[in-house]
Amino acid sequence: MNHTPQSNRKHIAIYGKTNSGKSSLLNAIVGQSVSIVSAIGGTTTDPVTKSMELLPFGPVLFIDTAGMGDETELGGLRMKKSMQILHRTDFAIYVLDITDDDVSAYHEAVNRFKKHGIPYMTVLNKMDAADTTDLERAKSRHPNAMVVSASTGENILPLKDALIQRLEQEESDPPILGDLLPYGSTIVMVVPIDSEAPKGRIILPQVQLLRDCLDHGIKSYVVRDTELEDALQDLKRVDLVVTDSQAFRKVNQLVPEKIPLTSFSILFARHKGDLGAFLRGVEAIPRLDERSSILISESCTHNHSHEDIGRVKIPALLNQHVGKELKYDFKMGHDFPEDHCQYDLIIHCGSCMLNRKVMQSRVSMCLEKGIPITNYGVILAYLNGILPRSTEIF
Repeated sequence: MNHTPQSNRKHIAIYGKTNSGKSSLLNAIVGQSVSIVSAIGGTTTDPVTKSMELLPFGPVLFIDTAGMGDETELGGLRMKKSMQILHRTDFAIYVLDITDDDVSAYHEAVNRFKKHGIPYMTVLNKMDAADTTDLERAKSRHPNAMVVSASTGENILPLKDALIQRLEQEESDPPILGDLLPYGSTIVMVVPIDSEAPKGRIILPQVQLLRDCLDHGIKSYVVRDTELEDALQDLKRVDLVVTDSQAFRKVNQLVPEKIPLTSFSILFARHKGDLGAFLRGVEAIPRLDERSSILISESCTHNHSHEDIGRVKIPALLNQHVGKELKYDFKMGHDFPEDHCQYDLIIHCGSCMLNRKVMQSRVSMCLEKGIPITNYGVILAYLNGILPRSTEIF
């Protein structure tokens, strides 16, 4: 579990006013000095992350955000970063100083949590510094809050137990493939090996699909595109072929029509995003012309080559399809533009390096503004003329 990628961890963000004890609380929960602790307000400037195994729940990622209530220009920039974390947050913890009567920032944060559909819990910190009157008043205002002292460690274990219980109550991520095929099914994964393939290993979506198949009793076979034809002849029955999107055209020609076909990227479009929205997104392609602006968003940072799918292959195929040179912008990781209304189409990768919350937030942002959004697998299937076949299984 220590090697679980961040994209597969529940993201737990810690919010609160400046000097409420957020960093101290994170350190107390993880049992390490992860965040710098100081009595000076504004010590935490950028979000601080810490991966942890929150047993028995499993792998999580804690995010310590900059404090609210700093009205300086620099404080405004810190707040902006903290608000951006909402798009990654699966669960929020709001920390209140038990002696602070000003709860306006708390109510504003709760409204943001509700707007983004983020479950949350309230923690009253610094119980060691409160007298009986402060304690009773705070409990009456926040009857469902946990009361702790991050500095002394009092009630930290009950807090962790309550957090685990809340996380277990929340809906778990859906399977990648396990709900589409019955137990005992057989699939073939097609993994081309080119200059983009990492040496000595296979990429994360392929690893995750392998694990999903193991979890659901689905037999899986992994081959290169060059051995696919032989593999199909060797196997008595194949219920699905899953290919890297870059080999769609070749694999489509090799796989008989009676065998369903899709791609890793399309599976992840359904698993982490909104497949329906991505299918509607490609309907914008016939309306594109030389004035159109396209955003291509990648979830990971990597070196680029002449075979890069996002920066080379998709733009070339799309230009060829519409018969015009379109304008492209490229963004990576969490650098998703707030002014995305300038784009006529957004093309997102499979999002294997981002958690599900990020992808769903980005889709919601685009749908709210009426901006078409699709993903690598869907658009490559569309441009290769095999979109109906590659989505038939869904």
